[in-house]
Amino acid sequence: MVTAVLDARSARAVAEDVRDPELPVLTLGDLGIVRDVRVDGGRVTVALTPTYSGCPAITAMRADVARALREAGADDVEVHAALEPAWSSDWITAAGRAKLAAAGIAPPLAAPARTSGPVPLTLARPLAVTCPRCGSADTEQTAAFGPTACTALLRCRDCGEPFEHVKAV
Repeated sequence: MVTAVLDARSARAVAEDVRDPELPVLTLGDLGIVRDVRVDGGRVTVALTPTYSGCPAITAMRADVARALREAGADDVEVHAALEPAWSSDWITAAGRAKLAAAGIAPPLAAPARTSGPVPLTLARPLAVTCPRCGSADTEQTAAFGPTACTALLRCRDCGEPFEHVKAV
C-alpha cells in the first residue's frame, strides 16, 4: 500500500538528495548522476549514470535511492544504471563544486573534449590544481589514486596540507 503519492518531480528530488557513498559531502544531484526519473502508476523508475562503468559504489547508490524512495512512500521502485551517455565530471553542479572545495577536496578541472568512442582516462596529473585550503596553485601530486579511483592525492607546497582532487573525466 502506497502511503504517499510521488510524482516524477518529487521522486527526482528524493533521488537527488541521496548522499554519494564515496564522497558524502555531495548528493547524487550534486554529482549529476540522476539521469531519469519516471513515475508510471505506482512504479518509480530511476536511471543513474555511474561516474565510470566499473564504479563499485553504484550498488550502494541504487540501494540508497530505492530505500529513500520507499521511505518517501513509493512501494514499487526500480533503480538501474544507464551507461550512455557516459558521465562527465562537468556534470557536477556549481553547488557540488563548492561543497567539495569547502570540504578540502579540489573539484575537477574541465573535462577533456570528447569524441565518440571510449572515454580516455589518464594517470597524468592535471596542469594546475588549486589548493582548496589556501588557494595556491603550487601543488604536487603524491598519488595517482586516492581513497577512490575517482580521486588523486595532492599536497600544497605553500601551506603543506594534503588534499584530494576529483579527477576530470
